[in-house]
Amino acid sequence: MTHREVFLRINAFEPVDWVPNYELGAWGQAFERWIGEGMPDNPDYVRNWFDGAPGLGLMSRGFAPVNTGMMPGFEVEILEEDERYIIARGGTGIVTKALKEGTVRGTRWCMDEYIGFPVTDRASFRALKHRYDPTTPERYPANWEELKAEWATRDYPLFLQWNGAFGFYSQLRSWVGTLPLTYLFYDDPALIEEMVEFMTDFFLATVERALQEVEFDCFNFFEDLAGKGGPLISPDLFRKFLLPGYKRVIERLNRAGIKYVWVDSDGDSSPLLPLWLEAGVTGHWPLEQASGMDPLALRKEYGKDLFLGGAIDKLEIAKGREAIKRELDSKLPPLLESGGYIPFLDHTFPPDISYDSLLYYLEEKGKHLGSP
Repeated sequence: MTHREVFLRINAFEPVDWVPNYELGAWGQAFERWIGEGMPDNPDYVRNWFDGAPGLGLMSRGFAPVNTGMMPGFEVEILEEDERYIIARGGTGIVTKALKEGTVRGTRWCMDEYIGFPVTDRASFRALKHRYDPTTPERYPANWEELKAEWATRDYPLFLQWNGAFGFYSQLRSWVGTLPLTYLFYDDPALIEEMVEFMTDFFLATVERALQEVEFDCFNFFEDLAGKGGPLISPDLFRKFLLPGYKRVIERLNRAGIKYVWVDSDGDSSPLLPLWLEAGVTGHWPLEQASGMDPLALRKEYGKDLFLGGAIDKLEIAKGREAIKRELDSKLPPLLESGGYIPFLDHTFPPDISYDSLLYYLEEKGKHLGSP
């Protein structure tokens, strides 16, 4: 079976002879540590792992680069800078305060402080709309026809858009900010409805050409709408404001032949799973273990209604070989036997995982995956 055939069969809970080897990536600080511990510093290892990493045996998937971001973006501007911090407005219009110390390969030791957002009221939102014109030619790459020809004979799964490109809550948060958005659901629900309707119309108009011209295998919503204590939006608010947009998008994806629709969210998003399933979502990842997203419990509760991805505890992988083997042996046999599961770390690899632990983890995981 080809990589694509295996991917589709796993999503359909059908038996396979082997399982793809995916990982999400690593911190810049982790790459620096591993290079110091013997990992080759070349693109077979140090790269975007969604595109695979041949040196580590990680497989690549295809992601159609249809751009649903701001065009044009805001002018990137440094507003203030000293020895330790930099305050800047990024291309999305968000103003952040970032710690300069310890930044490696674009990865900071801690999250930036978010101190300003492009949407503060109805007027600022409507002023933003011109940056979301679905007819902007640059939303499709100049080599689109060449990509189409390659995809027509592919043996790997192809996603509509790259990871992290579109989500409903994540877009609202990017426009408004987490705390202001929380108040806005109550202070101006009509504006929330206007924004969701606008982003739904814009997204569908932008990807329509791709849906008509290419056969895709999967689409992924990027949300990251939960923390350790649960979702940042209640099920009631989700149902009222976001569910209609999800249903419209997924209905069009399904009509275009995309059967498999995933959601990427960290944290404990379990209270929203029934609503995502109602919308037509078929899969969820990366199942953050520190937030209690127990894959065995989820499999028992949702059976073959929900593909699962991830769920390997990064904190356990950092503890060394004995803990790694225990983590994999306790989860992978029952989950792989049930189908509908691809294992990978529950986030990117942090720098407290040694290169020896990385290699041992991949070796032990490979024993469970079989050989393509």
